[in-house]
Amino acid sequence: MAQIMTVLGMVIAAQPIGEYDRRIVLLTREKGKITAFAKGARRQNSSLLAASNAFAFGTFYLYEGRNSYSVRQAEIQNYFSEFRTDLEAAWYGMYFLEIADYFTRENNDEREMLKLLYQTMRALISPNLDNRLVRYIFEWKVMVINGEYPDIFQCSLCGKSAKSAFFDSERFAIVCDECIAKKGKYQKLSQSALYTLQYIAGSCIEHLYTFQVTEPVFMEIKNVIELCKSKVIDREFKTEDFLKKI
Repeated sequence: MAQIMTVLGMVIAAQPIGEYDRRIVLLTREKGKITAFAKGARRQNSSLLAASNAFAFGTFYLYEGRNSYSVRQAEIQNYFSEFRTDLEAAWYGMYFLEIADYFTRENNDEREMLKLLYQTMRALISPNLDNRLVRYIFEWKVMVINGEYPDIFQCSLCGKSAKSAFFDSERFAIVCDECIAKKGKYQKLSQSALYTLQYIAGSCIEHLYTFQVTEPVFMEIKNVIELCKSKVIDREFKTEDFLKKI
């Protein structure tokens, strides 16, 4: 008899299979990203009906087969049911799931990504946070976790730290005020914007969603993060078009 494996994770994708089953993608603490089948999950009386929906976070009990996993049972800690009545937050949440699916791999250590995803979903349902800011904090931290972000702590030309700087999209790095005369394509970063990017990069995930910024600072960090995304992501996501209309 196959041994039961226990994982903590979140459903980041789900699709119907056959008449009553679901194929789900789990981002887990123990195994990274894995695919599993929830047999009979679409039946109205199934104990896996809600547990096999996107956003469900909790403990999953799986059988490991030769080529795939099967969900036997689930104990869900958070369904993020608030998304049912907040359409904007739901679309942002779906976008974050797509980003997580893009960056994660099976059998990788994805504990930080799972933690970030869970804390970001909690931030989305908070009435005190701007969803736009949540988005860019998430995107920036994803790049940091994956080691695909520019060094924003010192000038790429002279090595000195700077209170304000310029982002050089060609070098994928910052340039201080003293070195700005050198040739390049620059995006100005105020002291507040530079500090915000540094704070997100250096802070633990639990402390990410604890601040607000002014609109000018938001636009500065948005522009830099969009430039960085274009360097490290080679596709567009289905939910991104909808977010552009919000």
